[in-house]
Amino acid sequence: MAMGRGSAIVIAMMLVGMLMVSQVAEAATYTVGGTGGWTFNVAAWPKGKRFRAGDTLVFNYNSAIHNTVPVDRAGYNSCAAPSTAKAFQTGKDQIKLKKGLNFFICSIPGHCQSGMKIAVNAV
Repeated sequence: MAMGRGSAIVIAMMLVGMLMVSQVAEAATYTVGGTGGWTFNVAAWPKGKRFRAGDTLVFNYNSAIHNTVPVDRAGYNSCAAPSTAKAFQTGKDQIKLKKGLNFFICSIPGHCQSGMKIAVNAV
């Protein structure tokens, strides 16, 4: 029995749709710091985890006393956010990882120096 052109198009569209869903399903969501959240001494939290570009990091914290600032390596090492850096301040920040190294600090004075910073490598 021959398949009609319309049926072939429908099947092709279904296959493309399934591929798109499977790619979306691969992205993971991680809560930074686990149940303790984004707080002091979390610099080692990424160790042993495998991150991919497109994964989402969730930073849960008290927004009255902390923030989340994506920085470059220099900002991470010096615990200094450039004036042009975007500070997230919701207390439930969700940030997608880009491929390569991703650095985050809390820019409140003394917090980054107390280990409120992470470096995440996404493949």
